[in-house]
Amino acid sequence: MVIEQIFDSASSVMTVVSFITFAGIWAWAWSRRKQADFAQAAQLPFADEEKQDV
Repeated sequence: MVIEQIFDSASSVMTVVSFITFAGIWAWAWSRRKQADFAQAAQLPFADEEKQDV
């Protein structure tokens, strides 16, 4: 009985922690401060193609 309550509480806590982690990653990925970094990283495959042509 006590073990079941501990597992139920741990499951609830892990769900909340997982949701908070997901929300934090989502906010980080969509923040305006990271937009320039992601745009630069998106161009990396094309930069490699230009180097091979030279």
